[in-house]
Amino acid sequence: MIESPQNEKLKLVRKLRERKHREREGLFATEGEDLLAAGLAAGVEPRFVLVAAGSCLEGEEVDPKLLADVSVLGSSTRAIAVWPLQWSERPVSPCFYLHGLGDPGNVGTIIRTLDALAGGAVACGPETADPFSPKAVRASMGSIFSQPPAQAEVEATPEPRVALVAHGGEDMEALTGAATVCLGAEREGLPEEVLARCDRRVTIPLREGGPESLNVAAAAAIAAQRLSSLAMTEARPDA
Repeated sequence: MIESPQNEKLKLVRKLRERKHREREGLFATEGEDLLAAGLAAGVEPRFVLVAAGSCLEGEEVDPKLLADVSVLGSSTRAIAVWPLQWSERPVSPCFYLHGLGDPGNVGTIIRTLDALAGGAVACGPETADPFSPKAVRASMGSIFSQPPAQAEVEATPEPRVALVAHGGEDMEALTGAATVCLGAEREGLPEEVLARCDRRVTIPLREGGPESLNVAAAAAIAAQRLSSLAMTEARPDA
């Protein structure tokens, strides 16, 4: 049983909280039994698994206090697994391209949403939060394994592209046939160089008198559901 805070595996888990160490080591960590099960179900082989002593889980036992000390979640954690970083080689359709999304929770939620509703992959563009950060991984609820994201500039995403914009775009019918949906940060939106690469711009209609915009993950969910509905209608034209 691991009983020393200076254990090399515990030290590595601490390091993997930071993006620079994840990129340097080519590894990321997950916490909890559900994410461990999701990774294994997706056929991914963990580098190692640490479990709280006495938990009856499979892995290398660690003094529970030491496991809590290296955990982001704290004392509730019973399993921490370290995995190889796995990026998709290229974005595939349907693709959601993310540009400048700073909140890792939104990034992870969008990965989960696209996996659940439309399949395809998320492409992370410049200044987008790391999808392998602890917060993003938790928000993905395991989809980080079954639908790994890609790293790409907008021009590398499938065409035709549709930009989701807060105001002034076409209605949701213009999503028909889109291979890539582009989303930007909630405050700044998409920069002109990305908009110039898009064939159409779409705005989700909001009720009069309500908020002026949606959370980006909520907007992505509406677009993903719409794409999913369109795909099902095309597959069953008599529906």
